[in-house]
Amino acid sequence: KLLRQTLADMSERIADSPVAVKESIPEAPVMIVADGQRLYRVFQNLLQNALKYSLEGSRVFVTLYRDGRTAVASVKNTSKTEIAPGVDFTERFVRGDQSRTDGGSGLGLSIASNFTESCGGQFRVETIADLFVVTVQFPLSE
Repeated sequence: KLLRQTLADMSERIADSPVAVKESIPEAPVMIVADGQRLYRVFQNLLQNALKYSLEGSRVFVTLYRDGRTAVASVKNTSKTEIAPGVDFTERFVRGDQSRTDGGSGLGLSIASNFTESCGGQFRVETIADLFVVTVQFPLSE
């Protein structure tokens, strides 16, 4: 429900963006134990980043699924700029494109990672060429 709510709350921004958001979220609840406010901020940050830094005309994929006893949520997008290899995006003040002057602080993914881990989850960023993938995992509570 929280992931769907985040998408609904951001629906106007999504509609105004130059990308399409494709979601794959099961109808049946995927239950975890976590701080809802912090996790909402994590999902909000991931979606904001994807909308802001995706290649125009591309798609952002938001998925949620069960993997054994784990809930796995991911946001995948194609970057509008080349992603430098070996960058740790969860470090404070790190940005993929050092020439950006959009006013961001470079704290977003660092905070999202800290919030995820403080709620008992795991946060991972993976880049494959210009594909940017953020995965958040939590143990299922069922």
